[in-house]
Amino acid sequence: MSLPKKATTGREQPFSEPPRRNPMQQRSRERQERILAVATQLIATKGSDSLKMSEIAERSEISIGSLYQYFPDKSAVIRTLAERFNAESRRCIEAALVAVVDAQGLSEAYSDLLEQYYDIAQAEPVMRDIWSGMQADKQLLALELEESRVAGRLLANAMLRVFPGSDARQVADAAFLIWQLGEATMRLAISCAPEEGRRLFEAFKRMSLAEFMKPANMNTGPGKADPVVE
Repeated sequence: MSLPKKATTGREQPFSEPPRRNPMQQRSRERQERILAVATQLIATKGSDSLKMSEIAERSEISIGSLYQYFPDKSAVIRTLAERFNAESRRCIEAALVAVVDAQGLSEAYSDLLEQYYDIAQAEPVMRDIWSGMQADKQLLALELEESRVAGRLLANAMLRVFPGSDARQVADAAFLIWQLGEATMRLAISCAPEEGRRLFEAFKRMSLAEFMKPANMNTGPGKADPVVE
């Protein structure tokens, strides 16, 4: 909140003070980070189903009342963690696809992204647990769907740069569906034995690549040159 400027006289000159960090805001951010770090550790060891607000408060060394000032319930904690994972994923997707200009680059960038997601799903128990838990929470499921739409738009725009004569709407629908099915495939793959999970992952990669690497299947209908809406 900005303060009103001090009135000046003829002898006084207005001045601006350098911005100063608000100690209360800094402590508040640090406390929030500590809460999320504790929640991450608990999810990694016990899973989100066993996550209790009372235990988060105890391990964060704050009162339960203070915890509720930051997060009203367990879903809010999980949602914040999911949003952070999503933001990092989006940065990776943008970085991988921004330079795509040809079919080979598109294929390589998409394959690399899938491999990164698979590695994260295998190595990050927190992300794995959050992915699984999203299916039972309507708000978290809506968050996942929206993130798939965002990722799908990034993928569709790269596809249209490579195949500019394609039907933009068909490309957008295919990219959104591919990304959402990719999320489901990751959950399925990590729930199976490692060897079978890897086979399922490779099968999805082959099928999805075959779908959007065939521009002849996407070049009919109106709106061929329409860009995908950001």
